[in-house]
Amino acid sequence: MRRLLWSLPTGIALMLLAAPAALAANNGRGFYGATDDKVVTVAGFILVIFFPTFILLASLLQKHLEKRKDARVAAARPHANGDRFSGGW
Repeated sequence: MRRLLWSLPTGIALMLLAAPAALAANNGRGFYGATDDKVVTVAGFILVIFFPTFILLASLLQKHLEKRKDARVAAARPHANGDRFSGGW
């Protein structure tokens, strides 16, 4: 516990000290380079396309998994009480 109490503030201080040097590389332009209006617009369009597509795919996956769960529950239902036969004489 004592080691955590010392390493947490030390790690935060090191990150705060290293941040200006990391941001100062490449004249502050980042890894992509100079950004103009076209680059920002294309990035916005990519986000507009990505999020609805992600939501659609996640919803389809959830629907498929719910279908499997319902089928598994329905298949286990006759065997829940341990009786092999539920009718007859």
